[in-house]
Amino acid sequence: MTRLRDLPDFATLWSRRTTLDDEGGDTFELLAVEDLVRAKKTQRSKDWPIIEALVEGHYHAKGTEPTAERVRFWLTEARGPERLTELAHRFSAESVALTGTRPLLRHAIAGDLAALRPALDAEVRTEQDKDRAYWEPLKRELESFRRAEARRPDGSSNG
Repeated sequence: MTRLRDLPDFATLWSRRTTLDDEGGDTFELLAVEDLVRAKKTQRSKDWPIIEALVEGHYHAKGTEPTAERVRFWLTEARGPERLTELAHRFSAESVALTGTRPLLRHAIAGDLAALRPALDAEVRTEQDKDRAYWEPLKRELESFRRAEARRPDGSSNG
């Protein structure tokens, strides 16, 4: 896998990485949380609660220091309806500006949790469908390689 869906190339991701050092002197190079959230938008249901937790953690860590980039990240990636409603009220001008990109923000701005919850669910299903469509050609290609390898009479490989 050389490229993740909807993410830039490795060099760009590397330039945006987060570096952590532990008490033992080990250094860990990690995807920036914003990139990790985008990478977790998969067809796997278990990835979506992780996205919510990552955005929540980022907001708890940086919420007292909002920048334009952070506010945009929170408003475009928050998964919890209550948190999204809070963000939409706290950053009302930014929320209104982003409704063209993320229409469900209209429900958050209105405080309409009954409409926001199914809109968030629909957003997840749309992303899951996009992920399936992205990976389907690769899965077919890998399956054809596997079939071709199984048909080789001597069982040898080209590698």
